[in-house]
Amino acid sequence: MSEVKKQVISKPRLILVTGQVGAGKTSYSLAQAEQIQAVCFSIDSWMQTLFVPDTDIKNPNYDWMIERVYRCYDQIWQTASQILQTGGHVILDLGFTERAQRQQFIDKGLSIGVQAELHYLNVDTNIRKQQVAKRNTEKDPKLYAFEVTEQMFDFMETRFEVPSADELQHGKTITRALI
Repeated sequence: MSEVKKQVISKPRLILVTGQVGAGKTSYSLAQAEQIQAVCFSIDSWMQTLFVPDTDIKNPNYDWMIERVYRCYDQIWQTASQILQTGGHVILDLGFTERAQRQQFIDKGLSIGVQAELHYLNVDTNIRKQQVAKRNTEKDPKLYAFEVTEQMFDFMETRFEVPSADELQHGKTITRALI
């Protein structure tokens, strides 16, 4: 007679990683994915592969870009929801610049019975600029999707909405630097 072993299945985790440009979202996400054995989706690599070759990355058009980001969100969620529904863990490194973007994925998680955790990387501007310069120079394939120019950095600074206490109710703030 064969013995059937019961597999202990942990509750699936959906982690949304947010922070301003250069905060280390991708590094953090990859480290967390390894630690909890999660599948990590990073928007930069999706955008680089699918759309950057079709645009002038030095002079980005925000409306053109964000429309494509939302297309990626839809495709990423199709796979992420399947992983979560089978008990796997998912980390979404999708930028989440705006509250509405974060809320969209919090709601998607709730619709399949998973409470999202928001992890907010709060890193000083000068440190983030140094980290971007380092990434632009080193071009580590795990972290580098495209060059972030000073113009892009400054533009995105004006777009970022700091998470509210309500958003962080099921999450945490991480204050750190990678340099």
